[in-house]
Amino acid sequence: MTTNVKKKSRKPASKRQATISVVPDVARAATTNDGLIARREAAVARGVASAAPIFVQRAENAELWDVEGNRFIDFAGGIAVLNTGHRHPKVIAAAKAQEDHYTHTSFQVVPYEPYVALAEKLNALAPGDHAKKSLLVTTGAEAVENAVKIARVATGRPGVIAFTGGYHGRTLLTLGMTGKISPYKKDVGPFPSDIFRAPFPSVRDGITVQDALTGLQNLFLTDAQPERVAAIIIEPVLGEGGYTPVPFEMMQALRDICDTHGIMLISDEIQAGFGRTGTWFAIEHSGVVPDLITVAKSMAGGYPIAGVIGRADVMDAVIPGGLGGTYGGNPVACAAALAAIEAIEEEGLLARSTALGETFRARFADIGARVAPYRMWDIRGLGAMLAVEFVTDFDTATPDANLTKAVVAHALKRGLILLACGMHGNALRIMVPLTASDEIIEEGLTIFEAALADALNDLL
Repeated sequence: MTTNVKKKSRKPASKRQATISVVPDVARAATTNDGLIARREAAVARGVASAAPIFVQRAENAELWDVEGNRFIDFAGGIAVLNTGHRHPKVIAAAKAQEDHYTHTSFQVVPYEPYVALAEKLNALAPGDHAKKSLLVTTGAEAVENAVKIARVATGRPGVIAFTGGYHGRTLLTLGMTGKISPYKKDVGPFPSDIFRAPFPSVRDGITVQDALTGLQNLFLTDAQPERVAAIIIEPVLGEGGYTPVPFEMMQALRDICDTHGIMLISDEIQAGFGRTGTWFAIEHSGVVPDLITVAKSMAGGYPIAGVIGRADVMDAVIPGGLGGTYGGNPVACAAALAAIEAIEEEGLLARSTALGETFRARFADIGARVAPYRMWDIRGLGAMLAVEFVTDFDTATPDANLTKAVVAHALKRGLILLACGMHGNALRIMVPLTASDEIIEEGLTIFEAALADALNDLL
């Protein structure tokens, strides 16, 4: 595989490594991408897919190096986990300091201050002037499941309404809410009952905000009795569904509908939160205050932690012992999260996200006009949570997943990591760390332009 930087010379093995007896094939497999891919195929379940055929050795901020010494610019950010970049010094220092004290007690057995401190911080950051409380867990899907559980207990109702194109996780309950079959839901059902799907407003599909709201009202008439609906859950910006923002009037209408029927409004901020869109939470752009917010990903700068933030009376509806999990709110991850939030504040990363969004929009528009006229159909998103969508032509706007895949592949060859998304797999999403320098951003965009030209040449 060719890349944009020469390989580095290898350092001698450590004394400890030298004492380990390994057969030559295994030793080689530990230091080459092909060797590790072969080991992976033999040992790892096929259902766990990887976008890039490389194995990382080290990473810093918005760059990473594979086991062969090849350098890459990271516009994927671990799927929007690294708003503060790989190995942010403040995050690493906080995690290491916590490890010197204790790494686990289970908060349900012996509680600890970092969990409380992070809950306090999340409550302060979340929109709304009402009293709030938080629950800490480990994964985004776990956060969504708990949000639904809390809403059901608080309302005494079973129903949940989600939207076409939404992504909420890969557990059975969250897959029931996820509005995209391949690859997440394929051959997995049946899914839990009392989950209903409403249309998401889409320019591509000709669905206006009014159409979507009419569809929701029809759902109330046909399948989802509103008095039996506990929650409406929505991503303020679709993640896997294509980085499409919810129109503000749609979000405001959902708030009114929820208030009318006593339904909890859940904002799924797992991918859009912690500065990705230029505000702490993407829903803030609409001025709407949700009842519950699910968070994860960039909250802790790469450490696994997630949570639910909500109205105090709603969060307290569940009896003691009804919420939690053995690893929930791990103390090392809590320390890392507090440090990551502090870094976002101190380094002005909310404003940086807004500025990066403007840069990407302008550069994508220029590149599209010069390199790929009538192929880059849409540039959309909020702040630095942006996507570009490729089509075969502007007249039909037919999704072009082949071009998108080719751009991703050529970008990787040139040293840039990109990820696709969207219902048709024809959008590229930007999740670059907000801490990336202007020079790295420009280098990445230059590679993107060249990769797009390469991909178009392939399709001639």
